[in-house]
Amino acid sequence: MPRHASRRDVLRAGTAVAGVGLLGAVTAVPARAADAESPYLVGRGIADVTGEVAEIGMMGYGRTDQQARGLHSRPRARAFVVVDRAGGQRVALVVAELAMIFDSVHQEVLRRLGRRHGELYTARNVLLAATHSHAGPGGHSHHALYNLTTLGFHPTTFAAVVDGIVEAVDRAHQDLAPSRLVLGHGELRGASVNRSRSAFARNPADVTGHFPDAVDPATTLLRVERGGRPVGAVNWFATHGTSLSGDNRLISTDNKGYAAYHWEREVAGGDYLAPGGPGFVAAFAQTNAGDMSPNLDLRPPTTPADLDAARANGLAQYRAAAALTTGGTPVTGPVDSRLVHLDLSDVAVGAGFTGDGRPHRTSEPAVGAAMAAGSTEDGPAFPGFVEGENPFWELVSDTLIYTVSPELRAAQAPKDVFVPIGAMNRLFPWVPERFPLHLVRIGQLYLIGVPGEVTIGAGLRLRRTVAALVGADLRDVLVAGYAGGYFHYVTTPEEYDAQQYEGGSTLFGRWQLPALQQTFASLATALRDGRDVSPGPGTPDNSASALSLQPGVVLDAPPLGRAFGDVLTEPDAGYPAGRRVSVVFAGAHPSNNPRRDDSYLRVERRLDDGGWATVADDADWSTGFHWARDGIAASRITVTWDVPPAAEPGVYRVRYFGDARSLTGVVRPVSGTSRPFTVTR
Repeated sequence: MPRHASRRDVLRAGTAVAGVGLLGAVTAVPARAADAESPYLVGRGIADVTGEVAEIGMMGYGRTDQQARGLHSRPRARAFVVVDRAGGQRVALVVAELAMIFDSVHQEVLRRLGRRHGELYTARNVLLAATHSHAGPGGHSHHALYNLTTLGFHPTTFAAVVDGIVEAVDRAHQDLAPSRLVLGHGELRGASVNRSRSAFARNPADVTGHFPDAVDPATTLLRVERGGRPVGAVNWFATHGTSLSGDNRLISTDNKGYAAYHWEREVAGGDYLAPGGPGFVAAFAQTNAGDMSPNLDLRPPTTPADLDAARANGLAQYRAAAALTTGGTPVTGPVDSRLVHLDLSDVAVGAGFTGDGRPHRTSEPAVGAAMAAGSTEDGPAFPGFVEGENPFWELVSDTLIYTVSPELRAAQAPKDVFVPIGAMNRLFPWVPERFPLHLVRIGQLYLIGVPGEVTIGAGLRLRRTVAALVGADLRDVLVAGYAGGYFHYVTTPEEYDAQQYEGGSTLFGRWQLPALQQTFASLATALRDGRDVSPGPGTPDNSASALSLQPGVVLDAPPLGRAFGDVLTEPDAGYPAGRRVSVVFAGAHPSNNPRRDDSYLRVERRLDDGGWATVADDADWSTGFHWARDGIAASRITVTWDVPPAAEPGVYRVRYFGDARSLTGVVRPVSGTSRPFTVTR
């Protein structure tokens, strides 16, 4: 092997994963005449959105004690741009490995895209969604409720998220080329369970009969082909990003992140650090996952065994998606989109959508006591609260703190209103009330962009509403959840009445889903008839109200008598495959530099000519980057590597890369290298 062998060549030489030959070297797919005749131009892009990985609150479980202490796998944004060559219309689909897409990020991404591309990418045709991993960093919202566990807004993480998403779209734009789109449908069972089955059972037979096992097993794949071979894919499947527990302290991408990593890296042999990215781009997106849990035993996972659970669930999602890379239906038809900004705090819902034949109204947002309980199946929140009725807390809040108005009580009943967060919004922006609602068409595929967590029952009603109006097959109409903003949950009115966690978290009351159905019916009618829709006033910019309460890094200093990069604990002389290598370095605080499109670590194998080739970095699921404070200003960095069973025998070493800050604020790179060790089988 040459001294400067590519990382992909090294990986292929030592990889023995089932299905590794499925795609091959996708970066070198030759053009074919059929591509030139395709009705679409398609581009793929991927970029790093990793922010701070130490001393930042993690987003998803709402736990103040879940402060990050390192990195397990780098979150990324994956973008796909589709252009209708006949009509010139385009859409950009972005899937980011984050818990939510907050309006703060959405606004800034659109500003940046506007400065770079003019009117090509706008609020109307950019659908920006999250995978809902509960193992990512927080601090990138401009609303106070979501920054409570992060000690406020974190500019470094916000910048990393925005930069990465914009770069992914830029790269997809630059990658535009004639491509064939194919849509495939399948089923995946054993990767989700309904965590609120008692609430789901309240639905009428037209809902419960559609999902006899109380899960949505549909897995849908939109694949991109060039030269007759897949070069990219977007998969939609409903399950929560909660395979990793609230006790986890490493930034990670959870089950959908592993599915994407496995396909791009272990199967297609891609290299995230190579110029242009890994070649094959696979996004695993969410749909109506509001009541779908990956924890089949309905118990929260436990660290560290939950890494295996995330991997197993992600592998199941990959296999179901990969089974759809042959066959399927060619995508044909126009590309189009519609958008409206809806103030959910005051929607008059017509009698045709309410189910009881009477008009109703939504209300300003209110938190139910059941929301404070958290989802007991995936991760409980505050002690003293339960899913269902909380009469004690309703009494306390309604008699000692505030009095619920008759209008609020009518819209929110039977919710035990614990926090009238809409009233709090008048003093300070705690949660948003206006949201972007998208309807995107790519040929026969329709995506309903909802800025929140939609239960399968609520998703079915939204899909039926749109499918009936546009004349589409129901399976070709999907909810694209966690898109463009975040309003917590939306349940059916029947599920809402149970006041499980999801109903307690449906902020705008019992009629929130009918309000959304009414709005998407209007968008679907306009899209069908070729009419434009006024988007209305956009979401407010609350950047001036974002408070940053956590001080940044002041100074890095190595332990007494040591220098940055010194190895404090060397690896053993040798390891058999399957064992864990652990090396401790005198390092610096990782928040000085998120090292986007780079790595905090590398595992290298010595080549025959004495050179070294990288076989793993901090994007790999086999590695871990653990940070711990050592005294006041020193950092102990532990790098772990779980030697893969198929690792090639030979001599290896571990390297660390960081950035240290001086008292004057100067940040300089530091590094360290372990002694060599052998790997045997």
